[in-house]
Amino acid sequence: MSGAVDLSGLKQPAAAPGGAGAPGDHSVTEADFETKVIRRSMQVPVVVALYSQRSPGSVELVRTLERLNADDRGAWDLAAIEAEANMNIVQALRVQGIPTVIAVAGGQPLADFEGAQPEPQVRQWLDAVVEATAGKLEGNGAQAEPENDDPRFVAAENALAEGDIAGAEAAYEAILAEEPNNAEAKAALRQLKFLTRAQQIDPGVVATADADPGNLDAALGAADVELLEQRPEAAFDRIIAVVKRTAGDDRDRARTRLLELFELFDQAEPFVIAARRKLAAALY
Repeated sequence: MSGAVDLSGLKQPAAAPGGAGAPGDHSVTEADFETKVIRRSMQVPVVVALYSQRSPGSVELVRTLERLNADDRGAWDLAAIEAEANMNIVQALRVQGIPTVIAVAGGQPLADFEGAQPEPQVRQWLDAVVEATAGKLEGNGAQAEPENDDPRFVAAENALAEGDIAGAEAAYEAILAEEPNNAEAKAALRQLKFLTRAQQIDPGVVATADADPGNLDAALGAADVELLEQRPEAAFDRIIAVVKRTAGDDRDRARTRLLELFELFDQAEPFVIAARRKLAAALY
C-alpha cells in the first residue's frame, strides 16, 4: 500500500474508544491521529490497526500486535483505532473491511493487509516493514521522541486539528521562509497541498478519464484519486501516458504535475525510480 492519507478530513476530534476489552495503551482517535501516526511515522514505522468491538477476531489481532510491539522494543509503534468511533479515518484510508492493518512510514502508507492473520504471518509482515524502512526515517526506535516541541510546528498542528487548512499551510510556509531547507516542513506542506486538492475530486473522474483520454483535467484528477487509493504506479503511468501523447503546454502541465507527485514519496522507492525512467523515455 503506497499513497497519501487524507488528513484534511480529520477535523473534529472523536471520543476515545471504549468498552470492555478495547485496546488502551495504543488507542488513537481522530483527535491525535496526526501526531501519533503521521508525525510519529517520520521517526519510526507506525502500524495502524483498525478494529471493531463487534469483531472479536479484529480485537484479537490488535492483542497480537500489542504483544509483538512489546517484543520489538520500539522498532515500530502501534496505533489501534476503533472503526465505528473514527469513521473519518476509515474513509480517509479507504478501508474496505475490518480488521485492516496499515503500515505508515514517513507520513505515507507503505503496506497493508486485510482480515485476521495468524501470528507467524503477522510477524513476517512486521519484519518486512521494519526492514523496508531501516535507515530511511529520522528516529532510532525506542529512544525517538514522538512529538516535535518546536512551537512553529505545534502551531501548524493545532491549526490542522481545528480544521484550519489555510492556517496550517501558512504556518508551514512561515517555517520555510525562515528555513528554506527544512525537510520536515517541506514534506508536510507538499502533502497538505496535495490532500487539499485531492479531497475535492469526485472519484468518478477515473471513469471519465478512461472514457476520454484527451481530457487532461480528468487525467490529472484521476491520477490524484489513484494516489489516494494507494495506487501510485497507476497514477504515475496515467500521467506518463499523457506526456507521451501531448505536446506544448499540455505536456508541460502533465510533466510538472508528475514531478509534484514524485515529491510526495521517498525518492529511493523503486516505483518512483521506475516512473522517473519512464518519464525520461516519454520525453526523449
